[in-house]
Amino acid sequence: MIMEPNMSIINTNAAHNGLNGGQKAGVLLGSTGLLLLLLSTFGVQFPASFGMLILALAATAGGILLYAWHTYTGLPIGIKNNQLWFLSISNRGLWGMISAVLITGFYVVLYFMPHYLGQGAAGAANTGLIAFFDPLSQALKKQPASQWFVYGVLYTLGILAMGIKFIWKYRHNRYQVIRTCSVMFFQTGIAFLLPEFMQRLNQPYYDFKNMWPLDYDFFEKGQMDYLLNSGGVGLFMIVFGVAMIFIISPVLTYFYGKRWYCSWVCGCGGLAETVGDPFRQLSDKSLRAWKIERWLIHSVLVFVVVMTVAVLFAIFHENPAGYYVTRDLFLGLVLCIFIGLGLLLWLRPQYLKMVSRQVKIAATVIMALIIGLTCLAYFLKSPNVFFIPADWLKAWYGFFIGAIFSGVIGVGFYPLMGSRVWCRFGCPMAAILGLQQKFFSRFRITTNGGQCISCGNCSTYCEMGIDVRAYAQRGQDIVRASCVGCGICAAVCPRGVLRLENSALDLHTRAEAVRVIRIDVDKGVALSE
Repeated sequence: MIMEPNMSIINTNAAHNGLNGGQKAGVLLGSTGLLLLLLSTFGVQFPASFGMLILALAATAGGILLYAWHTYTGLPIGIKNNQLWFLSISNRGLWGMISAVLITGFYVVLYFMPHYLGQGAAGAANTGLIAFFDPLSQALKKQPASQWFVYGVLYTLGILAMGIKFIWKYRHNRYQVIRTCSVMFFQTGIAFLLPEFMQRLNQPYYDFKNMWPLDYDFFEKGQMDYLLNSGGVGLFMIVFGVAMIFIISPVLTYFYGKRWYCSWVCGCGGLAETVGDPFRQLSDKSLRAWKIERWLIHSVLVFVVVMTVAVLFAIFHENPAGYYVTRDLFLGLVLCIFIGLGLLLWLRPQYLKMVSRQVKIAATVIMALIIGLTCLAYFLKSPNVFFIPADWLKAWYGFFIGAIFSGVIGVGFYPLMGSRVWCRFGCPMAAILGLQQKFFSRFRITTNGGQCISCGNCSTYCEMGIDVRAYAQRGQDIVRASCVGCGICAAVCPRGVLRLENSALDLHTRAEAVRVIRIDVDKGVALSE
């Protein structure tokens, strides 16, 4: 038997019969909307521009919905992933590569060359595509549009339109419908409309659904001063942001795993789940990819921690009496946190089984360096805790991680590497929630190995690159730091083998399961912890 690249033995290679009439109409309508946006980019001035903008956006979204309606209507109950591996756009074919180039190119221009989209210089009027969005921006916040407003509108429109398509595709699965409605609400209401309305009311811009470390400049001096000078509203935002980091997020992760954020709230995850749904099967499930993922995402987490410590140290050094936390108190907190983490890592035997020796050594070296450099900078009275200007670290992180990795690669590579490239390999929020999920959370995916027929659907459609089938075959619960709890593996399973659970799991049992998995990984078995 020859295995297909989708890891499934179920026959899915039926010939593609082309688009039906409704699908063709949807493509035509959506393409018309995109054409209007493209024409505005090249400087075409439309009469009644506000009406034309709404027409362009409505046509783009309407085309997607019309296509979805004629794709899934009238079909029997079940999730339809027919011919995904045989369509050019979803199998790294010609259209897939063209899409990747276009999306990546758009992100590059948007991030680094917005003047090509018509972004006006300071005090100058917008032109082109950005001017096309001026009427909508004026209506929402009484300000001209910016590159980020255009980005926010298109981002939100993509999640809404493709979210409805996703709901229609998975309409027989209640969990998928509810969580998709959740990400649509948080992106539209909390991430987009609320900040725009706050600016209309002359209040500070703030995305309530983001928190550190994803919001990596939350503790930046300019941001802190901006919020502190905004009165009670700004102070509330600071208190809420700190509570999200140290109270709200850990508590929710303990009960529900990282899925409460990554699959229900996060805008990056929302885009991956909706716009990226046709590409989820492209995620690499190999052991090599898992090793790269594990080291890369935690390296980004270390980078953002180091950068944040450096930024806060510089702030408290320059303004010893200007904030509620003094420089000495901050240094004490840093030392206590990292010494405590080191002791927890080495002195608790149940955790020793869950962390490989190489990871423990690497983590210890990193924490020792941070502690040592922090103490040295304190005694030498250096303004830079790591003897590198904090602004440099922030600029490097913002460019390489905040822009290139999360934006350009994270979305542009959907048609090449799957829909969760950023979430798998770079997101520090996913990394820190994953550690909490692995060590402390009640969440796991249980398996009933006796019912598994090894069809491979679960592994094929896991966007996080987890070989779910390997767990199911041995009847082992899935306790993975990378799992975002999207539930697609359970949704596409034809036998009900997988189940998302939030029940207590003994830490010794969890540790033993991870230890067994590690033995298999060391032997080269394609199963990852």
